[in-house]
Amino acid sequence: MVMHAAPLSSPRLQRVLKALRGGQRLTTRAIVRKANVVAVNAVVAELREHGAEIRCDNEFLNGKRRFFYTLLKEPQGK
Repeated sequence: MVMHAAPLSSPRLQRVLKALRGGQRLTTRAIVRKANVVAVNAVVAELREHGAEIRCDNEFLNGKRRFFYTLLKEPQGK
């Protein structure tokens, strides 16, 4: 399957990238709130297409699965 990622200059990708900068682990919900986006996993996939290294961990907290994203390496061109 071919990924049709938005250009790295996309405001949507830039908002998520800005939220992830600093190296802290953010939940999906935190990214939605900070970057005003939905489908965080899709945006992360697009950033990875541009060379970003983003770690995704999932944990069970209070009986619910939570996903945490951490930016390890900036995408190419940024």
